[in-house]
Amino acid sequence: MAVDYTVIVVYLAGMLAMGWWGMRRAKSKSEFLVAGRRLGPAMYSGTMAAIVLGGASTIGGVGLGYQYGLSGAWMVFTIGLGLLALSIFFSARIARLKVYTVSEMLDLRYGGRAGLISGVVMWAYTLMLAVTSTIAYATIFDVLFDMNRTLAIVIGGSIVVAYSTLGGMWSITLTDMVQFVVKTIGVLLLLLPIAVVKAGGFSEMKAKLPTEYFDPLGIGGETIFTYVLIYTFGMLIGQDIWQRVFTARSDKTAKWGGTVAGTYCLVYALAGAVIGTAAKVMYPKLPSADTAFATIVKDELPVGVRGLVLAAALAAVMSTSSGALIACATVANNDIWSRLRGVVRRDGEEHDEVKGNRVFILVMGVAVICTAIALNNVVEALTVAYNLLVGGLLVPILGGLLWKRGTAAGALASVVVGGLAVIGLMAGYGILANEPVYYGLLSSLVAYLVVSLATKPTEAAVLAAWRERLAGRGTEPQSEPVPAHQ
Repeated sequence: MAVDYTVIVVYLAGMLAMGWWGMRRAKSKSEFLVAGRRLGPAMYSGTMAAIVLGGASTIGGVGLGYQYGLSGAWMVFTIGLGLLALSIFFSARIARLKVYTVSEMLDLRYGGRAGLISGVVMWAYTLMLAVTSTIAYATIFDVLFDMNRTLAIVIGGSIVVAYSTLGGMWSITLTDMVQFVVKTIGVLLLLLPIAVVKAGGFSEMKAKLPTEYFDPLGIGGETIFTYVLIYTFGMLIGQDIWQRVFTARSDKTAKWGGTVAGTYCLVYALAGAVIGTAAKVMYPKLPSADTAFATIVKDELPVGVRGLVLAAALAAVMSTSSGALIACATVANNDIWSRLRGVVRRDGEEHDEVKGNRVFILVMGVAVICTAIALNNVVEALTVAYNLLVGGLLVPILGGLLWKRGTAAGALASVVVGGLAVIGLMAGYGILANEPVYYGLLSSLVAYLVVSLATKPTEAAVLAAWRERLAGRGTEPQSEPVPAHQ
């Protein structure tokens, strides 16, 4: 294992080095939070693919393939569909808004009264997303070093917090590009063909497994519908995803770069399902489907290659974890803390700079690590996150983009009613039930329509300013460079 250990250690050291390099570039709020809105198509595509394909997509995607066969690709496939929909239909408009958070978009659209509550919901989502990614370190470090779960979470989480705190989005962008390359080589170019060959090829896999393993809809229609509702729509409105859209240097970059990333996700989804199916042939009686990835890597790959593939898994987890962490800190600082202090940012005026955002990333990072140590069930934490996001925020966000009659009162009612409905239904039906997101989303839609139609339309001046910003003619918030000693 010495060669494998060397590969992993070099990879982790590289992540920290890029964090240090990113610190030298992040001299303003715009550069720290959205990489100066300067990413070109290649870098934008790679980093966008990296953030959406995390530990759940890699380890979990292989596990679903082990359990259901090729139809296990549907979870990651719906993530890719969501990214494609966001990129083709909405990303250009989102990029032109020149904001930092989803809540700022809601303030622009509805006139400044929807931000705080939506910020709390988005903060809860990004926090739980970061927690689920951080928990996954335990699985990977256990395979590598037979390490204690708590220690694994602390080590993995600390590295992500360190490079994210140092350089913000510049560090995360650089590390995500490396992680994208490592994932592509490790999972698509190495693990996928090796797993198929070790399982005897597709003909042998078909001979040894039931036919339902090769049924594209074998996982079940209701499950696929739920995946679409949670993950496809979740991709449209998550702060972690929008914050990457804000990094694009133009609306065309956001549209076409995101389309490439979404297509990559579809390929990655199928690869994970095939690897899981191959693992089922080789290890038909594993105690848990989620151990399929670690088992096939540990037992079937040669020295050196094994280290690279485990680095790929680590890369998948770290990219999602760092993206969720900076999103969580950005929302906490800009949408919650600043509002509670009564600080209102006006165009051309900066009230907090790089130092303040660094502090928030550090504080949120510690909170994420502590929460990850306390929680055990990754699936439940991820379900809570997406249920809150979709049930509470999907309607007011898409409604604001698509329906000019929507009002601030309607948006607030939608967030509150949808969020409370999801929480109450999860308590009644269970966290993993489908009903909370179904009925929560429906109640959010009804509240939005009824209250919007029952209240005065949004002021003409607010809508005019919104249209100007959507057209790319609005004033972009300016950031002043931070002195070097900060």
